[in-house]
Amino acid sequence: MNTPLAATSPPYGELGMLEGMAARPDALIFDLDGTLWDTCATCADTWNRVLGRLGIAYRPINAADVRSVAGQPHTEGVRRVFVGLSEDQIRSISEATQIEDNLAIARSGGGLYPGVREHVPRLRALLPLMIVSNCQRGYIEIFLSTSGLAAHFSDFECWGNTGQTKSANLRALIERNRLRSPWFIGDTEADFEAARDNGLRFIHASYGFGEVFACEHRITRFTELLGDVAA
Repeated sequence: MNTPLAATSPPYGELGMLEGMAARPDALIFDLDGTLWDTCATCADTWNRVLGRLGIAYRPINAADVRSVAGQPHTEGVRRVFVGLSEDQIRSISEATQIEDNLAIARSGGGLYPGVREHVPRLRALLPLMIVSNCQRGYIEIFLSTSGLAAHFSDFECWGNTGQTKSANLRALIERNRLRSPWFIGDTEADFEAARDNGLRFIHASYGFGEVFACEHRITRFTELLGDVAA
């Protein structure tokens, strides 16, 4: 599980995309941050501690800063937050925060969105559940262990494991699980684009961090998803 795969063409052509949009799903694939939980406050504290330890002068980082780059690969998110720093500094901050974020979240966990803890087992009773995220290596495993939901997710992939884009990691998950019509649930425009690249039906978690104006289907609460799947 979780082996690198280069980006390839979408699994569906235009006709296949329309068919995939209409079909009942054979799995649900979730983004993580902004869709299943929120760790932005914990990460902001960690980033400030890393700045102090590295001796890098910068303004204090807050949860809104972290939230503004959620969904980006970790290093790119750091680059967008710390505008004006050198690439060496960006690299040092990225490497340190990947480790320190994981340690801090493993200690304190993240804030699950309302309904996630109760409804994930109900969704799993209907369909396989999986995760694709642009997070660092080990982060999804920490979500699974601290949330107590590990038994309900059968596979996952992330940027930290492969160095690939979210589109490529979605494709890898689809191929190795031999899926035909999964739905992808996420909260950002980047999630929407990754779903579109792979011909997947996209469900916008509008309670999360981002806005997706072109999306035709959205949920305002996680609990709404069960009704959509069971319909």
